[in-house]
Amino acid sequence: MIELLEGKLVNLRAAETEDLPLIADWFNNLEVLGEYEDVFQFSKSEFERSFEADDRHERKRFVIEKKDGTKIGTITHFYVLRPSGLRLLEIGFNVCPDERGKGYGTEAVNIMVDYLFLSKDTLRIEAGTNVKNLAAQKVLENAGFKREGTMRKSTFIRGEWTDDHLYSILREEWREPRILTKR
Repeated sequence: MIELLEGKLVNLRAAETEDLPLIADWFNNLEVLGEYEDVFQFSKSEFERSFEADDRHERKRFVIEKKDGTKIGTITHFYVLRPSGLRLLEIGFNVCPDERGKGYGTEAVNIMVDYLFLSKDTLRIEAGTNVKNLAAQKVLENAGFKREGTMRKSTFIRGEWTDDHLYSILREEWREPRILTKR
């Protein structure tokens, strides 16, 4: 049986090889990605190769599932290497359009933050989002993240350079699990 990170609305399950066709379809679908992500086009074999490389790069993908087992999105954590040599944890998430605005993204982010602070020796978790992506900003803020600033012209999306907001949550702001150990 596959272990789950359980919440009240959703569970997070480590992505498996059998999830890859669905995740690849999501990444290739502009409607699922939303207007604030770049255009990706991966073949299923390319996506499988990138998934296999995730372990080497300490990237871990999770499938967001509703309580009935319906797969509704993904959340990922990975390390970012700063020029100073510091390794920082970053998260990224995406929920299918029909399931947005129902609290699933916020709970998935809360579960991931609990999991990372309980299992990793890290002081902070970061997330970046397009300055126009108000829904993602709301999710991060509801999960306790603070906006640190704006990274100007930091992402090339659909033919133009865009600005991103940088968010973070510090271990001392988190203090204790919000979801994972609460019953």
